[in-house]
Amino acid sequence: MGTWRRLLLFGGASLRGCGGVCVPLWGGRVLVLGRQFSGAESETLKQRRTQIMSRGLPKQKPIDGVKQVIVVASGKGGVGKSTTAGWLCKLIKQADYLAHCLIHMNLALALSANDSSKAVGLLDVDVYGPSIPKMMNLKGDPELSQSNLMRPLLNYGIACMSMGFLIEETAPIVWRGLMVMSAIEKLLRQVDWGQLDYLVVDMPPGTGDVQLSVSQNIPISGAVIISTPQDIALMDAHKGAEMFRKVHVPVLGLVQNMSVFQCPKCKHKTHIFGADGARRLARTLDLDILGDIPLHLNIREASDTGQPIVFSQPESDEAKAYLRIATEVVRRLPPPPE
Repeated sequence: MGTWRRLLLFGGASLRGCGGVCVPLWGGRVLVLGRQFSGAESETLKQRRTQIMSRGLPKQKPIDGVKQVIVVASGKGGVGKSTTAGWLCKLIKQADYLAHCLIHMNLALALSANDSSKAVGLLDVDVYGPSIPKMMNLKGDPELSQSNLMRPLLNYGIACMSMGFLIEETAPIVWRGLMVMSAIEKLLRQVDWGQLDYLVVDMPPGTGDVQLSVSQNIPISGAVIISTPQDIALMDAHKGAEMFRKVHVPVLGLVQNMSVFQCPKCKHKTHIFGADGARRLARTLDLDILGDIPLHLNIREASDTGQPIVFSQPESDEAKAYLRIATEVVRRLPPPPE
C-alpha cells in the first residue's frame, strides 16, 4: 500500500494522535491513513522516543553484597525452569570446584571441603506460583536483621528467598500489577544476602512486568533460557530470549529439558516432546546449547521430596547432566566486577 497504513478497530473506538487521517468505514471500523516521514523526520522521532523512554526507565542498582546475578527463565510454564534454577545454584559451586581440581564429582565434598568461598543464593520471583520452598525443602518465616531486612532461609548450603515463605502454602496470590511490583521491589531490595558470589533468580514464565522490572532494576550477568523440545514451548522460549536482548541482558544459552525418555525396563529411548527442538532454536538465535536434561522419574521424585538429585544421587546420569550445565554457565559468565 506504499505510504498507507491500515488499522482496523471495532466497537466505535476513537483514535487520538494517530499522525494521519482517520476515516470511518462500515461496521464501526476505522481506516487510519498515515503519511510517510522523511529520513530526517523519522530519525528525529526515533531520538525523541528514545529520550522519553529513557526518562521512564529505572536506573540499575546492584544488590548489596551480590557480585553476579544469573536469571533462569522460560517463555512457557511447566518446562522445568524452577527445577533447573534450584539445582543450578547447588552445582555452580561444584562446577567451579571441578574445573580447578578435576576430581570425582561429589557435591557434599565440593561444598564442605573446597568451595566454601563460593557463596550462592537463590531468589524466587515467581510471585503467583512460588515453587522453590518445596523443592529446597524449606519452611518458615524469614527472620529480620538489625537493619530490618529479611534474612534468607538456608538449606544445602544455598541461601533462599521466596514469596512462598511469606504466605501460607495453599494461599493464592490475588494481586494486581502494582502490588506484584511492590513485592518484587521488596524481594530485590529488602533481603540481607550477606556476601554472595552468585545470585540465581528464578523468573516466572512469560515476558511481562516482573521480567522487565528485574531486568531494568539490577545488573544481570547472564540469562539461561529453559525449554522443552516441542514447538509450542519453543515459540515462547524464542520470545523470552528476544526480550532479554531488547533489555541488553546477555543470554548465556539454552537448556533443553525433558529431551528424551528412556524406559527403565527395556532402555528404549523415546523423544516424547520431539527431538532437538531447542538445538534448532539455538541455531536460529545464534546461541549455545548449555546441555540436555532427560525426562526421568528420579528428577520428579527428588523435586517433590525436596531432596535434590545432585545430593541424593550424585553419581546418576541426571545429576551429571545438571553438573555439565553448571560448568557451561560458569564458563560463560563475564568476570565479576571489582
